[in-house]
Amino acid sequence: MKFKHYILLVALTMGFVTKSFSQHKTYAITNGIGIFGGLTKFDIQTDNFVTKQGDGFLGGLSATVDIPHRWYNMSYGMQLSENYIHILGRTNQDLVNSEETFIEYKLFAAQLALLGHIKLAGNYFTIDAGPMVQYNGKLELKDKSQESYFINDFANVSATDIANISKVNFNGVVGATAGIKNFKLKAQYIYGFTNILKKLNTQEGLESENESFKGNQSMLVFGAMFCF
Repeated sequence: MKFKHYILLVALTMGFVTKSFSQHKTYAITNGIGIFGGLTKFDIQTDNFVTKQGDGFLGGLSATVDIPHRWYNMSYGMQLSENYIHILGRTNQDLVNSEETFIEYKLFAAQLALLGHIKLAGNYFTIDAGPMVQYNGKLELKDKSQESYFINDFANVSATDIANISKVNFNGVVGATAGIKNFKLKAQYIYGFTNILKKLNTQEGLESENESFKGNQSMLVFGAMFCF
């Protein structure tokens, strides 16, 4: 019985005095700044209008956090964009004897994103994903001569009636980045989770055969980034 007590005492003593000789490694976490620009293709996915994707451009800044001992990096950034979209309309109010034509709008947007970058080949190739918050302006007519046009399939909805869309929207981003330390190519797909046409539902005078306006933005980005 006394022998068992000795064994227990030795075990407890070793538990308190045994030291670990494993060496603790330190890693250098590197912060960086990226300046990027690119081209956009913008659209609104909706059943209310017939739309056609338009071309645009953007530019922005990002702050990157390179974490060497992890399978991912992080970045957060802001980008400003000017996007274009075409919505099918007609030249006058007559639903039958009017010529159909696409009305071109432009949309300015500021976007803030927090992205994770999954390292598939170190920092040379990553898959990027994360949330984004967006503040955008109204839909502005590129050609002021189209102010008198009407939106197709609506009897009394003019080209300017649909300008006041929702200004705050939340998006999801997925994409890829490839390149060397100081220069990278980027491709992103940005999808709007919120209804960018929601504000039209509270606008007096608008009527829709579908009873409500609903649309989700869709944006493709192709660009390049210089890193410092």
